[in-house]
Amino acid sequence: MAAEVARIAAEISARLKDRHPLVLGVMRGSVMFAGHLLPQLRFPLHFDYLDVTRYGATTTGGEITWKVSPGTAVAGRVVLVIDDIVDEGHTLAEVRQKLLEAGATEFYSAVFAQKDTGRPKPIVADFIGITVPNKYVFGFGMDVYGAWRNLPAIYALRDDG
Repeated sequence: MAAEVARIAAEISARLKDRHPLVLGVMRGSVMFAGHLLPQLRFPLHFDYLDVTRYGATTTGGEITWKVSPGTAVAGRVVLVIDDIVDEGHTLAEVRQKLLEAGATEFYSAVFAQKDTGRPKPIVADFIGITVPNKYVFGFGMDVYGAWRNLPAIYALRDDG
């Protein structure tokens, strides 16, 4: 995972190093990825977070719930959102829409994992660490039933539950 994070950090640095972006971590899933990524971004940035979910403590997506909006104004800013995974893409697409409506001048997204669902997504992340199969995955910030975000690797639920 270290190699993927280093690669993403290099890609972000090449694109945003002179932009002084506002970096927003999506709670709670981005914590592990952000903790590894941020020290490798060697340029000035502001960091804040937002809390939005579509899963809660389940393994199926539902309605998008905004728990916390960014505390830092996004108007006039280049924004980079860090998240754990793009599953179907609905949550990240809504985050992009809300931040652009709030006045962000540019929107970028970095995710550690992208799920290969075999279907088109409403958004494609600008920076992607790995692609995972169309299974429910957890670890490295991603939870299963609200637990196991702290695992240092990524695991998948067995097909039989």
